[in-house]
Amino acid sequence: MMTGKQSWVRFIGAVVLMGATAVIMLARNRAELVPAYEDLRSFPEIIAGRVSVDVPLSAEVLESLGPGQFLMREYRGMANEAPMNLYIAFFPSQRTGDTIHSPRNCLPGAGWVPTESGRIMIPTGAGKSIEANRYIVTQGMDQMLVLYWYQSHGRATPSEYWAKYYLVTDSLRLNRTDGALVRVITAIGKNENAQQAEARAVKFSEAILPRLNKYIPD
Repeated sequence: MMTGKQSWVRFIGAVVLMGATAVIMLARNRAELVPAYEDLRSFPEIIAGRVSVDVPLSAEVLESLGPGQFLMREYRGMANEAPMNLYIAFFPSQRTGDTIHSPRNCLPGAGWVPTESGRIMIPTGAGKSIEANRYIVTQGMDQMLVLYWYQSHGRATPSEYWAKYYLVTDSLRLNRTDGALVRVITAIGKNENAQQAEARAVKFSEAILPRLNKYIPD
């Protein structure tokens, strides 16, 4: 038999749950705020002395990503140095179920196997930095170094879970669900080590970070 105390606790729990549901439904029914942003196609084609070429995304990939803006470019420097591959996926809204796809799922699907994972700090200037994921992935004899992070509303995080948490809280607090994934990849050359490839990727990431605010609004 349920005691009076247990009934009261369950009643309070039900009230809290109903209140949270009402708040979420109210947020979903409000016209969403989408700040102004620039088209990713206008992202600088030359960064840190590297000249870029666009890498088209297939119709199948674009369909799986859903409505959003996507940029895939290869920035090439010196002939003896591996290029930098930059991918940005920006979603002006994630209310309709179109959410950011984690590279942890995409890269293995393309045949790349993660062999090392961790986190790394990338300087942003003025003594500040962001934390990003750092992966080494392998396919046969080839290796690549991958850096990526999630960015929205003036913050960056390496955690997919925190990114989803901020998505929910900012939906309620700011009435916004826009967000982006930024990924940088470079091959680890046969005559270099992972630290050299990492230094190259970090330097390139430092160069793009100040430019992102136009395309991923604070």
